[in-house]
Amino acid sequence: MNENSHVAALASERGRSRTSPRPKMKPRETQLAQMHRAAKASQRHTQALHEVLNRRDATLASTKQRLLGEITRRKTVAAELAKSLKHYQTLLAQSRRMHEQMRSLARQVLSAQEEERREISRELHDEIAQTLAGISMQLAGLKEAAALNTHGLNRKIAATQRLVERSVDTVHRFARGLRPALLDDLGLIPALRSYLKALKDRHELRIHFTATADVETLVGAKRLVFYRVAQEALTNVIRHAEAKTINLHVTKVPGGIQMEVTDDGKSFQPDRIFASKKNKRIGLLGMRERVEMVGGRLVIESVPGKGTTVRAEIPFNRKARE
Repeated sequence: MNENSHVAALASERGRSRTSPRPKMKPRETQLAQMHRAAKASQRHTQALHEVLNRRDATLASTKQRLLGEITRRKTVAAELAKSLKHYQTLLAQSRRMHEQMRSLARQVLSAQEEERREISRELHDEIAQTLAGISMQLAGLKEAAALNTHGLNRKIAATQRLVERSVDTVHRFARGLRPALLDDLGLIPALRSYLKALKDRHELRIHFTATADVETLVGAKRLVFYRVAQEALTNVIRHAEAKTINLHVTKVPGGIQMEVTDDGKSFQPDRIFASKKNKRIGLLGMRERVEMVGGRLVIESVPGKGTTVRAEIPFNRKARE
């Protein structure tokens, strides 16, 4: 065979190899390829599921945080509601107690008014009427003495003058108790000085009094409240405390005026008296009510062995309670 024949044979063989079908894969190789494709598909599916689960986990975590926040908020709200409920229950109890006190105070005011009228009536009868009767008798005696002789006439005239002076003093005392003219005409300090002097004259007491002129800048209603507080506090000292020394000081404090009445007598329990439904100490309730009506504050402190302090503070320009 020559060289050309050999080349042609090779070309013919290559042509047959190009046009002939590829040999089929073996069954085991086909199975492995399918398993490989299935594994990849399963991996993609698993990855997709994993991503879905991650998103759901994130959503659940966010929802959980919101729920925890809501639970915390509701617990806080519930605690605040419970606190508010307790506060309003306390306020309601205080309101009911104050309502009962006001009803009791109204009844006691009526009783006190009747007692005061009875006392004034008795004083007028026992002092003024008897003194005037004595004056009448003295004048009758003077008339007879002048007709007969003048012996002892001056002595009888002096006795009659003393009776007249007693009547005038008694009338002035009633006037000061009802409404002191000095308070309206001259101010609180002169009115207090006059009242304290009268107390010293009638009782064995050491009374120390100091006052700031700033108190006279208060309106008349507030000065009257201070006068009534001093009057009631000193009356209580005389009636109940058995004190020997009283200090009354009126001072200027930030925003207002403070009056302080202290004594060295017997103590008592102010809280029990204010809380009692059967309060017989109408003066204490009256003091507190007067002070609060003009926007002030009343504090009473009583310590065994040290006496009692009544402290009233009234602001300059705060609005009074309606």
